[in-house]
Amino acid sequence: MSSEKPLIIQSDRTLMLEVGHPGYVECRDFLALFAELVKSPEFIHTYRVTPLSLWNAAALGVLFKEIACGLEDFSRYDIPSNVIVDMREWHETYGKLVLQKAAHDCLKLEVKDSRILERIRNIESLEHFWVDNESLPGLFIPQVRRGDLKHALIKAGYPVKDLCGYLDGERFDLTLRSIDLDGNSFQLHDYQKDAADLFYCAGQKTGGSGVIVLPCGSGKTIIGLGTMAQISSHTLIITTNNVSVRQWRDELLSKTYIEGSDIGEFTGRVKEIKPITITTYQMLTHRRTKDEPLHNLDIFTEHNWGLIIYDEVHMLPAPVFRATTAIQARRRLGLTATLVREDGKEDDVFALIGPKRYDVPWKTLESRGYIAKAICTEYRIPLSAEDELEYAHADKRAKFRIAAENQRKTELVCELLENHAGESILIIGQFILQLEKLARSLDLPIITGKTRHDERDKLYDDLRSGRINILVVSKVANFAVDLPDASVMIQVSGTFGSRQEEAQRLGRILRPKEQTSHFYTLVSKGTVEQTFGTNRQLFLVEQGYRYQIRYF
Repeated sequence: MSSEKPLIIQSDRTLMLEVGHPGYVECRDFLALFAELVKSPEFIHTYRVTPLSLWNAAALGVLFKEIACGLEDFSRYDIPSNVIVDMREWHETYGKLVLQKAAHDCLKLEVKDSRILERIRNIESLEHFWVDNESLPGLFIPQVRRGDLKHALIKAGYPVKDLCGYLDGERFDLTLRSIDLDGNSFQLHDYQKDAADLFYCAGQKTGGSGVIVLPCGSGKTIIGLGTMAQISSHTLIITTNNVSVRQWRDELLSKTYIEGSDIGEFTGRVKEIKPITITTYQMLTHRRTKDEPLHNLDIFTEHNWGLIIYDEVHMLPAPVFRATTAIQARRRLGLTATLVREDGKEDDVFALIGPKRYDVPWKTLESRGYIAKAICTEYRIPLSAEDELEYAHADKRAKFRIAAENQRKTELVCELLENHAGESILIIGQFILQLEKLARSLDLPIITGKTRHDERDKLYDDLRSGRINILVVSKVANFAVDLPDASVMIQVSGTFGSRQEEAQRLGRILRPKEQTSHFYTLVSKGTVEQTFGTNRQLFLVEQGYRYQIRYF
């Protein structure tokens, strides 16, 4: 027991990690396997373990013995016995409920703990699931209730290991190119191949559903292509917007031997169902009035898909969750940079899409050159006397907007543009009026939700090609926008305390490049925006990034 060890474990299951300790990085990466970051001030980072974090660890194949030994190796003091007991119980819960195929279109829930079996039998909300299967002993459900049961059980605190297998879907051979259409050599990086292999598990029942967590710029789309090539069946890809639809299409055409006629777009402009079909979450949940049924959700069940890919899976809207409960026999791949959901429904992702299958710390990929190095800097800017008076008399929501639209931010933006003259720069924000005013005053091109798609494509292409090097963008650029040459992001405002947005925005500038990328966040000093900004940083600090704080 050495006082030089970096971790303090307390009986309330909080884990406190000393940032300045030489063993910080190694311990941080270890904790990321099974714990969640809660607070990250300058000197001590606080983690917590939860049932969900340990279920994910168990699903990844992390043995509890490895966790316990690691805690012992890193802990400065004796580990409280109750912490080990609780963690072991949570970890061991995953795998005690196994869903298997049975005869007569039924599934059998095998419960390996008699106490849990008795509890489940007596949970009133589960009684309607069970059916008689020729008087055989055990708990049986109809196959069509597979997703509903998994969702209900996880809400009751019992994760299900689903070994019922998957339908193959309609066959469609897809082969990856070794040279893409631009003439560049192409193959999956080792971590991309590992991720695809761990998801597919050579077609075994233990694979076929789950989430790949990797930073933006690391090629999650490429993992999707690799998985499609392994499964080689009709595939539905759901992404966040029409720009992403076209980018998936472009990647498929460039890096596989698929014909354009075999790729369908199911959007507001075109409604095609082809062997590879790409759509958006918004399209699936679209309806003219709130009383109309969601007809587009039938796309899940009316076609014989072998794989469904959920791009930016943490963005799943509730109707798509509900539709996903009905397609548990289809292979389901979730792709995301962060499993953080602002509504706290990470367990829904676990139950209905699948457990986390692969996760690599951002800084690990950075150290190996797969994503760019980045420096994160927060500037705190005082309000003007006029804004300060308005802020003092405003309600909470108005306070946030006044702080976000701080007029002095424009001065700092100009200074940062001068400091990074000649580099590829994105200026991003939450409030359209703020961005439009900024774009007008600096004579810069701008993209918002109102910008026509052909104009968006032109501006994105101009930035990629170097015809322009500064672009103002609204939150439409948060997700799945391919801006490989951007090396500077200036964030003038954000969505309250959204950690997922912070992660996505940093990811816009992490594509591999020789120079270091810079991520600047501008907040109004001493306001609610600064408070929310602290929460936004949490995810990035967990990944190993440190924010420099400067004043303007």
